[in-house]
Amino acid sequence: MTEAKAESVYPAGQIPAIRRLMMPRDTNALGTIFGGVILSEIDLAAAIEAHRWHPSKVVTVSMDKIEFKQPVFTGDLVSFFTETKRVGRSSILVHVSVWAERRFGGGTAVHVTEADVTMVAVDDEFRPTPVLRSGGPTPAG
Repeated sequence: MTEAKAESVYPAGQIPAIRRLMMPRDTNALGTIFGGVILSEIDLAAAIEAHRWHPSKVVTVSMDKIEFKQPVFTGDLVSFFTETKRVGRSSILVHVSVWAERRFGGGTAVHVTEADVTMVAVDDEFRPTPVLRSGGPTPAG
C-alpha cells in the first residue's frame, strides 16, 4: 500500500465518536496496527452511536465486509466517525468511517476503512427488545 494524499472528504466539522492515538502495544509483527484493534474500536463507536437511540443494552449482531485501504501506524491519531443509517423495531444500523491523521494528528489524513454495523437492543436476558427512542436522539446526544 502506498501513502495516500489528503482526501477532501475528511469529515471536517464532524465530531468523532472516538479518537485514539495508536501506541506500540497495538502493533503487529509488521509494525502496523493490528486490524483487530481497529475492528474493536469500530464496534465501540457503533455502540456509542446506538446508545443515542437506545440508552439501555445493545449488542453487535453483524459488521459488513471491511477492507483496509491504508495501514495505520504507531503515532497515528485515528478518528471513528458515526452516522445512524436506519432504526428498526429492535435494530440500529450504524455507519462507521475510520480516518487516520499521520504523525500524532499533525499530518496527512487518510481514509482507513468503513463499516456498517448492526446493533440490536436487548433486555436482561439478551432477547431483542424495542428501541426506546423511536423519535431519535435528543439534542444533547
